[in-house]
Amino acid sequence: MVNLHFSLLPRWRGAAPVERAVLAGDPETGVCLMEVAEGLDEGGVYRTERTPINPEETVADLRARLVEIGTDLLVGALADGLGPPAPQEGEVTYAAKVAPDELRLDWSEPAARSHARVRLGRAWTQVRGARLLVTRAAMAAGPAGPPGEVDAELGVACGDGRRLLLLEVQPAGKGPMPAAAWANGARPVGERLA
Repeated sequence: MVNLHFSLLPRWRGAAPVERAVLAGDPETGVCLMEVAEGLDEGGVYRTERTPINPEETVADLRARLVEIGTDLLVGALADGLGPPAPQEGEVTYAAKVAPDELRLDWSEPAARSHARVRLGRAWTQVRGARLLVTRAAMAAGPAGPPGEVDAELGVACGDGRRLLLLEVQPAGKGPMPAAAWANGARPVGERLA
């Protein structure tokens, strides 16, 4: 038996390797064709394919690319023969499942960290005590007000003086919508998101 694992083992062994790579700001990831072993993702590696992580790429988009890469890797290995696996080398890190609290946007953090949370697909903040999912965003330069303050361009100030521009949001009980459409009704400019 073999397994396709979406990381560059031994980095990100475990349940959420794609999510953890994006949250950590890793510049690249990959797919490992590995032997199945008793320990968590500890088997030897037959083949590895590396790929850069686009700074705007969502986890869903990255995972779809990794499926294509992994499929080609597996088909090629089966055609050529597996050969002996190589032991994993390097520092071991574990990719625990992402808890809902880890997806809460903390506006005192740098914009890149908040943007990474949004790229996971379930990031959230609060407006007037109600949960607001942020489904698409982009980083932008300052000037920015105090962390969490929304400006006229729907940029939210972050702790590093940069802004996270809200592009698509999902208010509680509603479907995803352009942030501009939400702002027409919610009128959040000048408020601070929690």
